Amino acid sequence: MPKQFTDPESIAEDIIRDVGTNLVVGLPLGLGKANHIVNALYARAAADRSIKLTLFSALTLEKPRPKNLVQWRFIAPVIDRLFGDYPDLAYAQPLREGRLPPNIRVIEFFFLAGRWMHVAAAQQNYISANYTHAASYILAQGLNVVTQLVAKRAVDGAPRYSLSCNTDTTLDILKARREGRASFKLIGQVNSELPFMPGEGDLPADEFAGILDAPETEFSLFAPPAEPISDTRYAIGLNAAALVRDGGTLQIGIGQLGDAVAQGLVIRHRDPTQFCEIMKRLAPQPSLPLEISPFDKGLYGLSEMVTEAFIALIEAGVLKREVNGAILHGAFFLGPKAFYRSLREMTPAQIARIQMMPVSFTNELYGDEATRSKARVDARFINNVMMATLLGAAISDSLEDGQVVSGVGGQYNFVAQAFALRGARSILALEATRTSGTRVQSNIRWEYGHETIPRHLRDVFITEYGVADIRGKSDADVIAAMLEITDSRFQDELARAAKDAGKLPKIYEIPAGRRENVPERIAEVLKSAREAGLLPSFPFGSDFTDVEQRLIPALEILQAAQAEPLRLARLLWQGFVGKPDAADEKCLARLGLDRPTTPPERAYRALVSAALAESRAQ
Repeated sequence: MPKQFTDPESIAEDIIRDVGTNLVVGLPLGLGKANHIVNALYARAAADRSIKLTLFSALTLEKPRPKNLVQWRFIAPVIDRLFGDYPDLAYAQPLREGRLPPNIRVIEFFFLAGRWMHVAAAQQNYISANYTHAASYILAQGLNVVTQLVAKRAVDGAPRYSLSCNTDTTLDILKARREGRASFKLIGQVNSELPFMPGEGDLPADEFAGILDAPETEFSLFAPPAEPISDTRYAIGLNAAALVRDGGTLQIGIGQLGDAVAQGLVIRHRDPTQFCEIMKRLAPQPSLPLEISPFDKGLYGLSEMVTEAFIALIEAGVLKREVNGAILHGAFFLGPKAFYRSLREMTPAQIARIQMMPVSFTNELYGDEATRSKARVDARFINNVMMATLLGAAISDSLEDGQVVSGVGGQYNFVAQAFALRGARSILALEATRTSGTRVQSNIRWEYGHETIPRHLRDVFITEYGVADIRGKSDADVIAAMLEITDSRFQDELARAAKDAGKLPKIYEIPAGRRENVPERIAEVLKSAREAGLLPSFPFGSDFTDVEQRLIPALEILQAAQAEPLRLARLLWQGFVGKPDAADEKCLARLGLDRPTTPPERAYRALVSAALAESRAQ
């Protein structure tokens, strides 16, 4: 039986006594970190420079940090409500501020998107890795401790522990330990909010060297709320949903895009007539045959990340094709409180159909190629990218100056699978433009100084303006297809660059039907579906209150206006001369701006009031 502990300091002392003062500690990606144990080890190393502490991890989770009075008043109650007593990781702020002691090093292979830009220590210690390679890299570092958050239950009077949210790399390194290729201590911290997931991550107590289990070290799981889905993301998600074959296999990436794809699939299954009408307006000249029928055979889910979108697909009857008794295989999960609750409240029969596996299973074929290939029929691997080139390369993890935005993660793995599996497609999705300050920029470039997915693995790209099927096509055909899904404000400039480089015929012209790629057309196309309630901002529920949901688009307007002094001034004037209605007054009261007493509060009240009026008119 593992040693039992009730306080973090004692378990940290025991780890150091057993392992020594050179600690190489593996922390699971995201939710599965045993924060109290990690913080106790950090405190010991910070106080004693003879202890060398290396933390190897990914996706360090941090609570949101407001930047101004309005953001603070909006987000502070949300933080209290959603994150509760979630303990901050002690290394995060010193790392961000360049204050890590010299004997402590933090190495990550995936960042929370955009959160570690220009943080020198984080950027310098980042390891660029496929998700499936992370386990071998940490073993090569001399891993001697793994700390993990676990769920607990008793079976026939004996405790069992579930790796729950993070079977991903832990199962792979446990396999290495069983095979004699690694030697480390597995340390667990029990959390009663963590769902007990059956399957390979359901471990006997003797796999662990120590367990921290006490009421004082319980904490609320990190639960990022779902974000509202914009017209742009819905257009991308609907285009992707129309490429998924009944009886096939589905993988979707993180965030709003995954939610948009899932809602598109739900509409298609429950109301194929409506789905067909939406697609006729959205994609009048599709480049690939549209799949618009409901799901009789159903889909099998295979995704490194399990999200609440998959739960919605199960409930809608879309995800129902079984493989080895499961309709969904995943490697880690992270999501809102309602998502965790739904997993905890499933019956044994329901939860048995969701199996958490090692990332080497979800993201790779080798090991049992024949069986896995047979199961993963007609796979659609749908992932986000930041940018793409006209020649079909994708930029997903870093900028051309080397600054890492997030990481490679499993994207390359799934792209490679798409080429290895018969009938499979890699679908890379991106918004056609982004705004930097007051400037709108195209996310489709002629060239870029960095790439995550090389152009020889080009397959399918989707923007809000349509689908580019570019697998096996010539460079000229690829460029033409990519131009057709580019925002029309940038088409001529990009076409000229391709022609100047001799990669596109001088006589080529962008088809007239593709000259209307502008945001206004997308908003108009989706308007009736929005009004009919088919495309809600939060399709699977929200942890935000109704008032907060009304505030979100207004705060987004204010955020954008900060880069435009004239627009900000106009909003300020409109707010002072206008009169908010009763609903807006509730929003102002939520921010403590219903009775402003200081000049800054009066200015913020006017700005928020005007932004609420503008968001209502959109």
